[in-house]
Amino acid sequence: MKCFSLFSGIGGFDLALTRQGHEIVGACEIDRNARQIYERHFPTVKVWGDATKINPAELPDFDLLCAGFPCQSFSIAGKGGGFDDARGTMFFEIARISKEKRPKILLLENVAGLLTHDKGETFRTIISTLDELGYDAEWQVLDSRHFVPQARKRIFIIGHLRGQPRKQILPIGEIYGVSEKEFATYIPSLTASDYKGPSKQRIANIIVEEG
Repeated sequence: MKCFSLFSGIGGFDLALTRQGHEIVGACEIDRNARQIYERHFPTVKVWGDATKINPAELPDFDLLCAGFPCQSFSIAGKGGGFDDARGTMFFEIARISKEKRPKILLLENVAGLLTHDKGETFRTIISTLDELGYDAEWQVLDSRHFVPQARKRIFIIGHLRGQPRKQILPIGEIYGVSEKEFATYIPSLTASDYKGPSKQRIANIIVEEG
């Protein structure tokens, strides 16, 4: 698949996807230092700086949009500004670009606090927006402690463009009748060393196997 990476950081999603044979056709990262590292890792990928200034018509076509959109506004460690914080509005840049480019899959990640922020209204807005755009969404909070020696909960949201053939991916465990930890043994193509990879790598692998 051809993939566009939004809020790319140094390329966590991108590394996972390219390892599975997918092509990154574009990326966006506003932080200068992160962008410099990203460009060293992916020297052939064109990188945009400010998501709010992207003209979707100028982007290449892609099948998947991945985005770990800014989380400080929804984190319990932050001020909880949500959509009132400029960083919290970056989700709507995902919506704006997806509305025009219509990728088949959205792969989104944020802090677990996104579920409970503003008594759940923030998450309701996000899912409702995806629904209005024509995406059926599934989500799950995953804890990195099952994959790396660190406890770090993150919510993953997968949006499927309505009308496209697809299989259910989340929630892990309930689909396959095993715990999240035991799921590491589900994908036979991975080696033991792969199980130590970041959770974004795991989700990318699941999409490849089941998408």
